[in-house]
Amino acid sequence: MGLLKEFKEFAMRGSVIDLAVGVVIGGAFGKIVTSLVGDVIMPLIGGLTGGTDFSARYIYLGTGEDPGSLEKVRTAGQAYVAWGPFLQNVIDFLIIAAAIFAVVKAINVARARFERKGEEPAAPPPEDVKLLQEIRDLLAAGR
Repeated sequence: MGLLKEFKEFAMRGSVIDLAVGVVIGGAFGKIVTSLVGDVIMPLIGGLTGGTDFSARYIYLGTGEDPGSLEKVRTAGQAYVAWGPFLQNVIDFLIIAAAIFAVVKAINVARARFERKGEEPAAPPPEDVKLLQEIRDLLAAGR
């Protein structure tokens, strides 16, 4: 029975629940970023580059005639360097990293604003403390 109790305490620990929430939110955010990259940004880049689809670009290294498409080269088992999909993944990574940076930056700015609003202004020091501070300042000035 002790093992079951320990497991319950572990599973209900705040950090485990925070991690679970983070994973769920991260999965949803991943879908948003994937859509942003695939449905918004890459079509814009494709439009700027004249409709070039980088994901199908490759260098054929096999023997004989080039089959004509990356899918056919892969199916034929020929040697190739698929630089297009690599470039696509690099662009996706940079966009995802920028999106995550922007979200984290916005959260940090919002958190700082909320923390400043929550702080109460310091109460003025009592009269005897003010008097002692004035004496200290006069002594420091050499009067």
